[in-house]
Amino acid sequence: MTANAMTVDDVIAHCLAKPGAEETYPFGDAELCCKVGGRIFAFIGLDGGTVGVKSGATAEEAGQWRERYPDDIAVSAYIGRYGWNRVRLDGAVPADEVRELLDLSYDLIAAKLPKSKRPTPS
Repeated sequence: MTANAMTVDDVIAHCLAKPGAEETYPFGDAELCCKVGGRIFAFIGLDGGTVGVKSGATAEEAGQWRERYPDDIAVSAYIGRYGWNRVRLDGAVPADEVRELLDLSYDLIAAKLPKSKRPTPS
């Protein structure tokens, strides 16, 4: 793990600090899903030290992250064509960029929510 890498606990804390964020386990105990307005914005692998995030409004935008970190960011299975990537937390992606990806994912998901479900900033 790099000196400035985020831990799974850091990722969980960052996600749950977001307005309206909630913790769910729809796929079992090994994967925590953080939701806003009922929609997932982060898939956190509790066993594997990864996080799945929406890394762009398009698959092409998400691909730019994979080009920057080809060993540590990969297309998410099943949903990658919609701009989702899986990020290794113990790799070369700096903590500030993991936080940037988490923030981007949250913002992209929250922006698509109906106004009645959008959280109000604290």
